[in-house]
Amino acid sequence: MKVNWQGVFPAVCTQFHADQSLNIPGTLAHVDAMLAAGVHGLVMMGSVGENTTLDPAEKKELLKATVAHIGKRVPVLTGVAEYTTTGACRWAADAARLGADGLMVLPPMVYKSDERETITHFRAVAKASDLPIMVYNNPPAYKVDITPEMFVEMADEPKFACIKESSDNPRRITDIINLTKDRYVIFAGVDDLVVECMILGAVGWVSGLVNAFPAENRLLWDYAQAGKWKEALDVYRWYTPLLHLDTHVKLVQYIKLAAAECGYGTELCRAPRLPIVGAEREHVLKLIRSAITTRPTKK
Repeated sequence: MKVNWQGVFPAVCTQFHADQSLNIPGTLAHVDAMLAAGVHGLVMMGSVGENTTLDPAEKKELLKATVAHIGKRVPVLTGVAEYTTTGACRWAADAARLGADGLMVLPPMVYKSDERETITHFRAVAKASDLPIMVYNNPPAYKVDITPEMFVEMADEPKFACIKESSDNPRRITDIINLTKDRYVIFAGVDDLVVECMILGAVGWVSGLVNAFPAENRLLWDYAQAGKWKEALDVYRWYTPLLHLDTHVKLVQYIKLAAAECGYGTELCRAPRLPIVGAEREHVLKLIRSAITTRPTKK
């Protein structure tokens, strides 16, 4: 199953009202700002979108509203991050009915599945709908590793179209390509490794900090795509202190705070996530505000 996914896909923040209820107009306004900056697709309700804090009815409501709002202008994917395989299959089928263009599928949450269980989970989700799948590999966060050899075994399922490689090890991209050739579309999934991943063969980037700096994010992507490596590295070096925020356990709070400082939505997360405070907050705000005052511009 071939897909035309490439470029920058935000892992879109989900916005909430002060009472923590779902704020769909606020979420779509943020989406519009990123579309205006030229993002190439959307991942709704990924990790940054606080997928596991949303109940099934909220997920359906948000995806339905997003699909209608986008109107096929760019691909709309939704995260599939469930505690059970049955729940993941149910959400995959619902997402297809609601008009999603694809799924970003994670291993089962909480339980650390072994190789056989992991592959069985992904194959079951693939059978639950006709949608193409971005397989999300993030062992540092989710403690389940989908190795290059496992991707060889999974290659017979055509719906596994894409890999979001977030293992923190760019060597993996070369290993996957050496073992599977052009079988998979490969996306970078770690913000502060994106240039390294692009050099090695990634054609897309699921980004967190694009929620706060969409124009600069696109500028970095465009320079790298054009082979303007000096310009790309200048932007990357400016951006990297911020991109490091994507690799922290509090990445959702950090990214939402950065977005709010840049005028996009609020920093409000659903509990158990709480706003950062004290010295930690001062440190992160200093990084964000320094970046805002030193933004790069197109040369």
